Amino acid sequence: MRLYNMADSGNCYKIRLCAAQVGQELDLVPVDILKGESRTDEFLAKNPNGRVPTLELDGGTFLPESNAAIFYLAEGTPLLSDDRLIRAQTLQWMFFEQYSHEPYIAVARFWKSIQPGGEEEKRHMFAEWHERGYQALDVMERHLAVQDFFAGNTYSIADIALYAYTHAAHEGGFTLDAYPRIRTWIDKVSSQSGHIPMM
Repeated sequence: MRLYNMADSGNCYKIRLCAAQVGQELDLVPVDILKGESRTDEFLAKNPNGRVPTLELDGGTFLPESNAAIFYLAEGTPLLSDDRLIRAQTLQWMFFEQYSHEPYIAVARFWKSIQPGGEEEKRHMFAEWHERGYQALDVMERHLAVQDFFAGNTYSIADIALYAYTHAAHEGGFTLDAYPRIRTWIDKVSSQSGHIPMM
């Protein structure tokens, strides 16, 4: 399989981490979104949304969206339960990540640490991003008071989805000092077999 990838993207990292843990080799194709490389006609033919990551499956089918890609990669492995309720809970947390977590924690990280001059350009947005990002972290902390992981109390792609940007939240100006359970969970995720770092 081939992954159209930006090395410091948390969404791309989800796929690289999941693939490493299920034993799936990936051919990495660098795409620099800061140079507009995801907006070329050639790339838009692969993903009309013009974003990375985009996973090219064997046979030439393209699968955009990081959480869809890790769901596909994890099928039939311990990272995705075959229990109906646990699968639904896995999706619950993956939707939470995309709607309540990533738009604030990941976006703040992008403008503070990746986009040149971004912190100054978006200075007026950081208060809202931090407020809403901390709300998401509060939800996670409360959940981790009763479970070690996010779906079925076992390590899964729900954890991969949330880990990618949570463990790098400081790069968006967040602190995890008030979140001891999240910090413990990060350590547990990083100690899983096959774990690889983002960079």
